[in-house]
Amino acid sequence: MNNIFVICEIDEGKVADVSLELLTKGRSLANKLNCKLEAVALGHNLKGIETQIFPYGADVVYVGNSAHLEPYTTLPHAAVINGLFTEQKPQIALLGATTMGRDLGPRISSALVSGLTADCTALEIGDHEDKKAGKTYTNLLYQIRPAFGGNIVATIVNPDCRPQMATVREGVMKKEIFSATHKGEVINIDVNKYIKPEDLVVKIIERHIEKSRVNIKNSPIIVSGGYGMGSKENFQLLYDLAEVIGGEVGASRAAVDAGFAPHERQVGQTGVTVRPKLYIACGISGQIQHTAGMEESAMIIAINNDPSAPINAIADYVITGDALSVIPKMIKYYRKNSK
Repeated sequence: MNNIFVICEIDEGKVADVSLELLTKGRSLANKLNCKLEAVALGHNLKGIETQIFPYGADVVYVGNSAHLEPYTTLPHAAVINGLFTEQKPQIALLGATTMGRDLGPRISSALVSGLTADCTALEIGDHEDKKAGKTYTNLLYQIRPAFGGNIVATIVNPDCRPQMATVREGVMKKEIFSATHKGEVINIDVNKYIKPEDLVVKIIERHIEKSRVNIKNSPIIVSGGYGMGSKENFQLLYDLAEVIGGEVGASRAAVDAGFAPHERQVGQTGVTVRPKLYIACGISGQIQHTAGMEESAMIIAINNDPSAPINAIADYVITGDALSVIPKMIKYYRKNSK
C-alpha cells in the first residue's frame, strides 16, 4: 500500500482539467511520502493518452482500452477500478468531484470498504493520534473540506482502511506541469479480466451534450453578487458592470438559492472554484463556503454595507456602502476614464 492513484476522467480523447489538477497535487503528495504517482486512464481509442498525463508527474499510467469503457457507464468502470485496486492496493486514490466521480467514487469505496471524503478543498499529509486506542498514525491523508453548511472546516482522516479516497472539484487545485520531458511506465490493462457480462447490461444508444455558455472558471475578471443584492432584477447591475469591464458574472450560493442567478454561475464549495485576476464581490458576506472558491483571486474588491463582513478580511480593497449605489458609479467613472 505505497502508491497514490489518480483516476483520470477522459472524454473524446482528452484528459479533463480536474484530473490534471489532481495529478499536480498527487505529485506533491507522492514526493512527501516518497512513493510513486500512478494514473488510471479508461476509455476507447486511447493510443498516446499517456503523453497528456506524464508531464504532470505520473510515474505509471494504467491504460484500459475497450469499447465497453466509452462513453462512461458505471458498472464496467467500477469493475475495472475495483479489480485493479484490489491487486495494486493504493494507499491514496483521488478523482474529480464531477458527474462521473460522484457516481464512480462511492461504488469503489463501498466495494473496497475504504470510505470517501467528497468535495475536498485541501489535501495534506500529516500524523494523527488516537488517544482512546493509544495509537499514533503517521503519514495519513488529511482530507479537508467545509462542513455544516460551510460554518466550519473539517479535517477528516482514515487511519485504518485503504485506499484513503477523496474527490475534489475542478479548479480547487492548481494545474501545473511537473516536467515537459517527464516519462514513466505504461501498463496496459486486460479489461476483459475484470468486466463480467452482467456489467454490460446498460448500453448508451445516443448522447447529446450541450456545452456550457458560461465560462466563469477561465474569466480574468468576475463580478459576483450575493444575497445582499436584494433581487434578481438588481443582479442586472452586475451584468452591466461585467459588460463594461470585460468580465463574467458570478454568484454566491445564497443568491443562487434565492433565484437571483442560475447555478452555473455559482462560485464556492458547491459551485465553481475560480482564480481570476480581479474578483469584485458585491453584497457578499463572505462565508467560508463561498471564500473557499475565490480566495486565491489575484485581487479582491469587496462592496458591502457591513464594515465587519468576513469578506473584508481577505479583500485587497473594501468599499463600505450600498452596492446598488456604488456599482452605477463604478460603471459611470470607468466609462468616463477608459479609452
